[in-house]
Amino acid sequence: MDKIKDTRSFMRITHRYLGFFLAGIMAIYAVSGVLLIYRDTDFLKKENKIDKTIAKNLTEKELGKELKIKNFEVEKKDGEVLKFKQGTYNAATGQAKYTKKELPFVLDKMTKLHKSQSKDRLSPLNAFFGVSLFFFVISSFWMFNPKTKAFKRGIKFAIAGLVISIILLFV
Repeated sequence: MDKIKDTRSFMRITHRYLGFFLAGIMAIYAVSGVLLIYRDTDFLKKENKIDKTIAKNLTEKELGKELKIKNFEVEKKDGEVLKFKQGTYNAATGQAKYTKKELPFVLDKMTKLHKSQSKDRLSPLNAFFGVSLFFFVISSFWMFNPKTKAFKRGIKFAIAGLVISIILLFV
């Protein structure tokens, strides 16, 4: 293994091997991040027909929550049958027939990883990944000797990237 002589060599060596270690998860986050940008579209989604029995006599709000449909809205009520954009619900029998568009299994798992919360079992992985990315930001400034032209140019690019990011955050 490489010898750590000073802070610069520590940062370079750790940056290198942590980068190799996290290459897989970085690829997953990259793909799932792009997919999440288009989550409001049907991009790569397939239609699944669902026919299930749920509780009877649910209100519109309860039904939307039970079926896990965002922006749920009943369009028409025909006797005991509630009709909505994705399908129907029979309040007397509890029979719900509807379609739901979902990403394929693997892509769905990837986006769920990207959106995890502190209560999820993968949250330690996400926290580790976030801290590692922050380390990459910091350690990248030790990749070049501060007296070199590449380092000075790199600082200008870093400042430009930071300024553009801040502007885009507030626009």
